[in-house]
Amino acid sequence: MQTNTTASIQTSNKNLFKFLIPSLFGLFLFIIPLPYGSMIPLEGLSPFNIGIGFLAELVKIVGANYLENIALVVIVASALLSIISKFVHIKNDFLNNLLNVSPFWLTFRILGAVFIVMTIFQVGPEAINSEVTGQTMLGLLPSLLAIFLVSGFLLPLVVDFGLMDLFGTLISKSMYKLFSVPGRSAIDAVSSWLGDGTLGIMITNTQYKQGFYTAKEAAIISVCFSLVSLPFSTVIADQLGFMPLFVPFYATVCLASLACALILPRIYPLKGFTNKTYNNVKHLKEEIVPEGANVFNFGLNKAIKRAETAPSVGAIISNGFKTVIDMYLGLLPLVMAWGTLALIVAEFTPFFNIISIPVVFVLNLLQIPDAQAAAPAVLVGFTDMFLPSIMVSGSDISQVTQFIIGALSITQLIYLTETGAVILKSDIPLNIKDLFILFIMRTAIALPIITIVAKLIFR
Repeated sequence: MQTNTTASIQTSNKNLFKFLIPSLFGLFLFIIPLPYGSMIPLEGLSPFNIGIGFLAELVKIVGANYLENIALVVIVASALLSIISKFVHIKNDFLNNLLNVSPFWLTFRILGAVFIVMTIFQVGPEAINSEVTGQTMLGLLPSLLAIFLVSGFLLPLVVDFGLMDLFGTLISKSMYKLFSVPGRSAIDAVSSWLGDGTLGIMITNTQYKQGFYTAKEAAIISVCFSLVSLPFSTVIADQLGFMPLFVPFYATVCLASLACALILPRIYPLKGFTNKTYNNVKHLKEEIVPEGANVFNFGLNKAIKRAETAPSVGAIISNGFKTVIDMYLGLLPLVMAWGTLALIVAEFTPFFNIISIPVVFVLNLLQIPDAQAAAPAVLVGFTDMFLPSIMVSGSDISQVTQFIIGALSITQLIYLTETGAVILKSDIPLNIKDLFILFIMRTAIALPIITIVAKLIFR
């Protein structure tokens, strides 16, 4: 009897540490910001960052002279291998699913390859390889290469060892009541907020495929909680000269984003999504904490049980390679293709000036100065987050208008050059029509709120 008791205690302690050690690493990598930039004297490091963001910045700094060429090789290889897969049978299921894509996706992989070759070697029409189109997209690719590389291998520390189970249990009631999503989705939001918006989408997609989220929950989380990161927000604020006002500027973004997260899950189109799981896998729904039970102890027990079934180190490394290869070959060509096309439309055609004519009426109704100049910037955010602030920067545009457009561009959240492309490439059941509708609805909800706050600040 004594031997059985001792063995039970040892097993219990082993499972506790199996949860505790990886989850602590996950906590510091994905959630808790630390002053890494002040500890390491390297130019280009953010003063405060979460660990995963810090590692991505290190990769960008170390590989600064190589990442664009790596992106070139990856995107061209994706197009060539996808073409070859149409003529050669690939026995490996993973590679076959990755490369043997439909004509629709193949077209954009080829376009992505053509655009990056033209941009790097400066050949072809200026509309494709100019600073405001192809070169802008080329400048984004190193960040994506870095974040996909480090997160692909380290995501299991957050999703597979119980951290999300514990955290989700602690706040599950509030999250369901307020936002109609499980408590664990707060991890997605925090990782986006402090790290990168694409990171939150990657976590959400992983959890959706594992059965922790339904289609409806995954859709809500990806368009309401995969927030634009704090470092990106400082870039927008700095570009518009609002760093002295950064606290009220970002507080306005948070207020407007909160309103969107409260309203959007309750209306079309998110309300109409089904509560089915990915490929009908078992729904690992968050358990309701029993009446009278200690919430922390209940969550801890769930987390330890989750850690018991966590993958081995070998499986984590193997899956990490698959994740990175999938994101590199499957996503980077689409980002290059869609982003460049979107920027060409925004910069070299009157499309956004034409469709923004009704927006002028709305801006005048809200008594926003320089409505004619600001209207295209309200809609162009669907293509890229930086374009709106670029369009309204300059001394001839009112400060209140610059504040409104800058804060709105961050709150709009869905833009094709990055988060939109990642969502469309993921298994989350959102299509481009859904994303555009949600972009418009986020704009409609956020614009009056931001306008009111801006006028209070600049009165």
